Amino acid sequence: MKQKQDTLVLGRIVEAGKQRQITRRHFMQHATAAGLSVAAASALWTNEVSAATPEKGGSFRLGVHDGNTSDTMDMGKYQSVGEIQLGHTFRSFLTEITSDNKLGGDMATGWEASPDAKQWTFELAKDASFHDGRPFTAKDAIASLNHHRGEGNTSAAASLLANITDITADGDHSIVIDLDQGFADLPWVLADYHLTMVPAKEDGTAEWETQMGAGPYKIVDHDPGVGTFMERHDGWHREGAYFDKVEHAILNDPNARQTALVSGDVDAITSVDLKTLSLLARAPNVEVENVASGSAITMPMFCDQAPFDDVNVRLALKHAINREDIVEKILFGTGIPGNDFHVSPNMPYWPDIEQRQYDPDKAKWHMKEAGLDSLSVELSAADSVLPGAVDMCVLFSEHAKAAGIDLKAIREPNDGYWSDVWLKKPFVFVKWGARPTPDNMLTLAYKGDAPWNESHWQNERFDELLLQAKAELDETRRAEMYREMCQLSRDDGGTIIPAFLNFVYARSNKVGRGDSLAASWEADGARGSHRWWFTS
Repeated sequence: MKQKQDTLVLGRIVEAGKQRQITRRHFMQHATAAGLSVAAASALWTNEVSAATPEKGGSFRLGVHDGNTSDTMDMGKYQSVGEIQLGHTFRSFLTEITSDNKLGGDMATGWEASPDAKQWTFELAKDASFHDGRPFTAKDAIASLNHHRGEGNTSAAASLLANITDITADGDHSIVIDLDQGFADLPWVLADYHLTMVPAKEDGTAEWETQMGAGPYKIVDHDPGVGTFMERHDGWHREGAYFDKVEHAILNDPNARQTALVSGDVDAITSVDLKTLSLLARAPNVEVENVASGSAITMPMFCDQAPFDDVNVRLALKHAINREDIVEKILFGTGIPGNDFHVSPNMPYWPDIEQRQYDPDKAKWHMKEAGLDSLSVELSAADSVLPGAVDMCVLFSEHAKAAGIDLKAIREPNDGYWSDVWLKKPFVFVKWGARPTPDNMLTLAYKGDAPWNESHWQNERFDELLLQAKAELDETRRAEMYREMCQLSRDDGGTIIPAFLNFVYARSNKVGRGDSLAASWEADGARGSHRWWFTS
C-alpha cells in the first residue's frame, strides 16, 4: 500500500516540476522524502522534468523527405510532405490539430455555430501579425479562404469549402461563414494543410506569391527541393517557437536522411527507413517515434480507362494483394492492413466491415467475369513518397502472379513525382496523411468532382450520401451513412488500400517534446519545429 502511495506522490511531484511549480531543490527534497535516493531523484529530474520543460534557443535542423523542385508557395497546390512541413512552420491556420489530437485554435481563438450548423462565427486573435508587421484581420482570413472558392477554382481544397455561400467580416477580428447546409465538421476542416492564412491584397485576393506568412518562423532563404532557412517571428502570438532558427533540409534519400541524424548534421528526420528501423533505434542519442495514425497507402486505378473501367478488374487486383504480408515485410509491423475504404480504425465512424483477404482464386474468378484469362498492368512508385514504396509494389507483383496477373513495378524519379506521375498515370502508389474526419478525406479524394479524385471514380449514391452525412447531426444515422459509403468504396471503388501507416520518424535525444504527439502528420503534426525545443 505504501509503495502505491509513494508512486502517486512521485507522480504529483514530477507533474509539479514540469509545470515549474517547484524548484529543482524542492523537487529533490520531495522526491527523496518519497523514498528515492539522491542519484535516482537527480536522474528523474533530468529525464522527466527538465527534458519536458521548454527552453528557448538554438538552431533546429529538420531532415525532410518528399521535397521537390516543383514545390510551390500556392497553398491551394500543396501536395508534398516538404510543402506541408514548411506550410505549418512559416504560415498559420484558423484551427489546428493539437499534440493530443484534439481541435484547438491557431489564428482563431474561438468559434460558435448556429443550431443547424449552417452559420459559423470565428473570433480571431487580436495580437497576431504577419512577418512584415502587418496586423492579421478579418479581411486576411476572408481572402485566404476565398483563395479556394469560386467557380472554376483549381485549389485542391475547393471541394472542402464548396458548401460555403458567403464569408463576411464582423468587425476586424471576427468572420461569419454561411453555408447552404449544415456542416458539423467545419472547424476541423479549417485545419487542413491547404487553408493557410496569408495577407489580403488591395483587391481582396490572397497574397500567396510571396514568402509571407503569420506563422512562428519567417523565411530567410528558400530553395525548392533543397531547403529553407527561417528565423523566429517576433510577432508570433502563441506559445512555442522555442528555437531561434529553423532549417528544413530536403533529404529524399532515406539512407542520407538517417546518416544525417546519426552524425548530428540534422536534429530530427520526418521518415525512417523501416528496413533499418531496429538499427536506428539502437543508435546512441537517437529517439524513434512510432505514432499510430490514419495515414494510408493508396493505389488508385483510373476507373475511366481500360482495363480499370471494369469493376471486376478492380476487384481482381484487390483480391490479389496480401495485405498482412505487406505490413509484416515492408512496414515491419508499423501499420495495420487496409480494407479498401479510406476510414481508419482511429477515425470517428469507422465501420467494422469484414476484412478483405488475399484470395488468388477469387481474383481469377473476377478476371473471368471481365472476360480475361490474364492481365498485365504497370504500377508506378517512388521511394521519396515512402521508403520501401517500390519494394511494396514488387511484393504486390509477387502476390499477383498466383492470380495470373503480370504486375510490373515501375520506379519513377523522386523529383517531380507529384507533378508528373500522381493524377497523371493510371495506376500509382500514393501515401496520404491522416485526416481528422471521414468527411474531410472522402470529400478530398472520393467525391466525383473532387480535384484530387485520384481514381476518377464516379458513384452517384456515394456522392448523395456524402452530402447528406455532412449535414446530419444524428450520430447514429451519420454512422450508417459512412458505413454505406465505405462499403461502396470497398466493392465498387477504384482504390486499393493495402495498409494504414504509423508515422515513424526520429529525433536527437537533445530535442525535447511534450507528453503526446499529433497523429495528423510526421513530426508532431508537422509542427515539431515550433512545439519542440533543445534540452540543456
